[in-house]
Amino acid sequence: MRDKLRFILFLCAALLMLACANPAQEHLEQGDAYFGQLQWDEAISEYTKAIELNPEIALAYSKRGQAYAAKEDWTLALSDLSKALELDPKLIEAYSHRASIYHAQQQWDMAIADLGKAIELDPELAAAYSNRGWTYAGKEQFEQALSDLNKAIELDPELAEAYYNRGLVYNSQQQWDMGIADLSKVIELEPTNYMAYNDRGSAYTNIGKLDLAIADLNKAIELTPGYAIAYYSRGLIYKEQEQWELSIADLSKAIELDPEAALAKKELAMAYFLRGSDYGAKGQWDLAISDIDKTIELDTNFAMAYFFRGVLHNQQQQWDLALADLNKAIELQPDDPRAYHNRGYTFINIGELDKAIADFTKAIEVEPNYALSHYNRGIVYFNVGRADLAIADFNKVIELSDDPDLVAAARERISEIQRRK
Repeated sequence: MRDKLRFILFLCAALLMLACANPAQEHLEQGDAYFGQLQWDEAISEYTKAIELNPEIALAYSKRGQAYAAKEDWTLALSDLSKALELDPKLIEAYSHRASIYHAQQQWDMAIADLGKAIELDPELAAAYSNRGWTYAGKEQFEQALSDLNKAIELDPELAEAYYNRGLVYNSQQQWDMGIADLSKVIELEPTNYMAYNDRGSAYTNIGKLDLAIADLNKAIELTPGYAIAYYSRGLIYKEQEQWELSIADLSKAIELDPEAALAKKELAMAYFLRGSDYGAKGQWDLAISDIDKTIELDTNFAMAYFFRGVLHNQQQQWDLALADLNKAIELQPDDPRAYHNRGYTFINIGELDKAIADFTKAIEVEPNYALSHYNRGIVYFNVGRADLAIADFNKVIELSDDPDLVAAARERISEIQRRK
């Protein structure tokens, strides 16, 4: 009877110890539930309670570090993950998560060291090889990157992220077919992976398979309508195809989704510029100027846009507007002979002939074979009574120009001057 009583008392003591340990475990589990729901602050609170109950639980620090990382609070995340490893130097997940933070901060060597430690502890850990391969790619050490990614796939042929990372490495090396093959495998394994569709679409673009590229980008947008990069990529294809309205719509959508997307703004500016140029070539001046206005609104340092708008204003005899735009074009790009030439034309039309001569001379200084500037300067010289200089310019036109009409006009001007002598 005494032995039985001792056993009961021992069992009660053991249960009491478990009961004392349970609260910390309960907070860990509740933290995990919040983490799974992406409720980072609530998860952090629960992990903190677990740590307060038992400051030696390495896993609690590791999990709280992951939650801090999800909030991009890198300092607290690194502190917690380092504490976890201090308490348990064999906690593989802490090495992996700390490596991901180092990767995000482009501290490549520290990330590689942590992933190397994870692999040392578990040589079969495919995800660690995949992540280390991607980190080597960040250092542009592509041979090591491919070696690790190949190993990851060897260990786990169903690991989609390894195929994805390897596909991006192949694309970065312009090995488009191999990149496409890997990204196709990702899509086979994860049919809703919108990034794989986007990146395969980019690879198709680079080998000129634009219909396949657009199909992939359409799918990426269908899966994730808020994915700005896919609109941007598709907008570039439409721009190459001179489908201006579709290009402008996609690039505008990319900017709407990501207002800080500087590249998208530059490409949208270019799309407006190119459509405006088309309108200008067709003599649709108002539409052309409207598009160039949008170009400059998006990119205030686009010298060619000011130049082209200045030309359009000249064609509409809006001399003051033309002069303002051509001044700006020259300020932004002082080595463009066309801007000086067209401003010279503006000065002719507002009667400032000395300034016109100066601009034509500058255009010729920048581009000595600029026959049209020689011709126009010759016209001005003739009109200010400097016949010899005019003849010299017209002779230069005859020497330089391949345009038979311009050469004929220069010969006629020389004959006219000679008749008047």
